[in-house]
Amino acid sequence: MSTMSFSIPRTIFYGEGSLGKLAGLKGKRAAIVTGGSSMKKFGFLDQAQALLAKAGIESIIIDGVEPNPSVETVKKGGETMLAFAPDWIVAIGGGSALDAAKVMWCFYEHPQLSFEDIITPGSMPSLRNKAKFIAIPSTSGTASEITAFSVITDTQKHIKYPIVAADMVPDIAILDPALPMTMPKHITANTGMDVMAHAVEAVASNAATAFTDPYAVQAIKMVLDTLPTAYAEPKNLEARLAMHEASALAGMAFTNASLGLVHSMAHKIGGEFGVTHGLANAILLPYVIAYNRKFSNKYTYAEKLLGLQDLSAAIQEMNKKMDIPSCFKDCTEVDFNEAKFKEVLARMSQHAFEDPCTLTNPGKPTAADVQMLFEAAYYGKAVN
Repeated sequence: MSTMSFSIPRTIFYGEGSLGKLAGLKGKRAAIVTGGSSMKKFGFLDQAQALLAKAGIESIIIDGVEPNPSVETVKKGGETMLAFAPDWIVAIGGGSALDAAKVMWCFYEHPQLSFEDIITPGSMPSLRNKAKFIAIPSTSGTASEITAFSVITDTQKHIKYPIVAADMVPDIAILDPALPMTMPKHITANTGMDVMAHAVEAVASNAATAFTDPYAVQAIKMVLDTLPTAYAEPKNLEARLAMHEASALAGMAFTNASLGLVHSMAHKIGGEFGVTHGLANAILLPYVIAYNRKFSNKYTYAEKLLGLQDLSAAIQEMNKKMDIPSCFKDCTEVDFNEAKFKEVLARMSQHAFEDPCTLTNPGKPTAADVQMLFEAAYYGKAVN
């Protein structure tokens, strides 16, 4: 038996008012990385800067991270950090901001690197030579605050690359339910189903262990129990905190067990069409579960623990309640033009097959299997 490892952030602060822990940091300078305008609009950037100032820490804001953070953005952010020389990097916002900040951190510490140098999993040099990292999520979804993962888009190649490096696990995660209370309903739905995808894929992963399964199964339970409430009642503090916790638990599972075809395929169809990652996961989940059942009994294992008849049916029912379409052809978030889908299908399938997440999917899926699943998920066809 080979030696394995299990890594999580050293410290997780969670609960109402936990953002205030920023005031207790020791340091001189902090670079705050965020996305669009929501964190500023709702006053969280001002709060963060005031709390850091209380700790005697000067700060700058690096904003404008796209929903699908690009290679250009993370390289530019690394250069900004290099000029400011922070000893803390504070990422606040959605998963995109957290993902971007992690790779900016790498380019700050190792400015000589190109993006191509870190694409291979585990190839990133060691971090924490110049700064430590704090992640403060505003969405309950990506679990980037917990994980060794980041997803960056090469806009020239239309490919999303999952970047994997153990050192990217944050030093501190802060889970304050006040932040996700500002999410619109459709973002609550999409990010919540990202949590579900993380947990379900971690359970079925061929790298799952006795350490990862309890976190994944508990996360599935919490999503089933609380996501509908968080969606219907955006200001419900208990539901928001439960979803924040579920996201972190799922993150603890998948950062150690990895993922599978749902994410491999979501990365690539997102790169081609621009569909939101969580929405793509939600649509893909039932199709991939149907395929994977031929190779894994782990869904049955989870169903027994959770008292469910059919996990896939429960996911489809929840999708329907949150107005998530059952196939990409019916998705209106972006233009899923059929002619373009047919044009990119073979290339997209090959790229998804080559995605690192495919390595831990049950069975040994081929590029042809991936293409079959894309077609099923596009047209809403049953998986044989």
